[in-house]
Amino acid sequence: MSAFEPLPRHAERLIAAALEDTRVVLISGARQSGKSTLVRLLAGDRAAERRDLDREQDRAAAQADPTGFVAFDDLMVIDEIQRVPELLPAMKVSVDEDPRPGRFLLTGSSSLFGLRGAPDALPGRMETVELWPFSQGEIDGAPDGFIDAVFAEGPGIRHESAVTRAEYATRIVRGGLPEAVAREDARRRGRFLDSYVQALIDRDVRELSRIEQAPQLRTLIRLLAARSASTIVAGALESELGLSRPTIARYMQLLEEVYLVKRIPGWSRNLGSRVTRAPKLIFVDSGIAAQQLAVDPHALLRPGQPFGPLLEGFVVSELARQAGWSEQMVDLYHYRDQNKVEVDVILENRQRQVVAIEVKAASTVRSEDFSGLRKVAARLGDDLVAGIVLYTGTSTLAFGGRMRAVPVSALWEMG
Repeated sequence: MSAFEPLPRHAERLIAAALEDTRVVLISGARQSGKSTLVRLLAGDRAAERRDLDREQDRAAAQADPTGFVAFDDLMVIDEIQRVPELLPAMKVSVDEDPRPGRFLLTGSSSLFGLRGAPDALPGRMETVELWPFSQGEIDGAPDGFIDAVFAEGPGIRHESAVTRAEYATRIVRGGLPEAVAREDARRRGRFLDSYVQALIDRDVRELSRIEQAPQLRTLIRLLAARSASTIVAGALESELGLSRPTIARYMQLLEEVYLVKRIPGWSRNLGSRVTRAPKLIFVDSGIAAQQLAVDPHALLRPGQPFGPLLEGFVVSELARQAGWSEQMVDLYHYRDQNKVEVDVILENRQRQVVAIEVKAASTVRSEDFSGLRKVAARLGDDLVAGIVLYTGTSTLAFGGRMRAVPVSALWEMG
């Protein structure tokens, strides 16, 4: 990938459509996920006024005179809007007086709703599009169409793959941050990822909240990486961090608000067993998680290494990306009940149809790998579209009924 040739992004069409009928459009997501590059492409030749609130002079002007700062007749682009949330009321007045669509295009690297003292964020006037780091399909120029394909085809889904376990390990360690993808040298990529996390702590996390124990926050990030794709409660980390449960819970919330991690809620539909409500945690970028654990692609494949958890986090993050642009409107969950029946991913659409997914790091699949899927299938009946085991093998295999084993690369190669 050339650093000078931006890759097409699936979110581009979503943002372009929003600018046609919505007064304010916000692109939110992790720093260096490509927001500014995408904004430049979307603005194109339009007479757009550009402001960057990471620049001290722009930030000072916005704080001194919010109303004057947003007074512009055509499209106004404001980067890093979370730096000056006081602009939002002035923007609200402006778009109420002139309700034309496409008035403001904003970017933000932390949740507006998590900011201390942030005002009500333009209810009914703003659409938010989340921009993740590159998906595998964006990197490869592939369709990224698994969600739509599996809901359309159900157990009829078919995919053959040439991707090896070693290649999956390489993709996990590389991640999807554009700057990391552009660096072919593994050591240079690792230095970038370490600097990225430190800068996130030093700037964005501190901006959201006073942090009394910054070194422990870095330790917390490493602990979370070691528990990738597992259910995490703050109380389980107290002894290792030497911090109180409320402090740990607050720090975890901050890491989610700056788009370093994402929590996947537990799923329930009164299926007859008490379920775990605790969320699963994944890293927004698998490369960051791998770097925190100091694993390279070769080491990741050795016995005892966290290939399985990192692969599951990688798969869940790819599905979360894809849910943003798929035609099927789906919500993403995990499932675990009191009898320890577990399913890694539950995709549920608006018609309450479900695709249940397990992730296996093995290149072979056994019938017992479907045990959780079968139990959920028995409870859901016809609402289950398919039970899928995503694995590192090469062929789609039938395991009876609506159960199928499908190569992981179907996530981005199908469409």
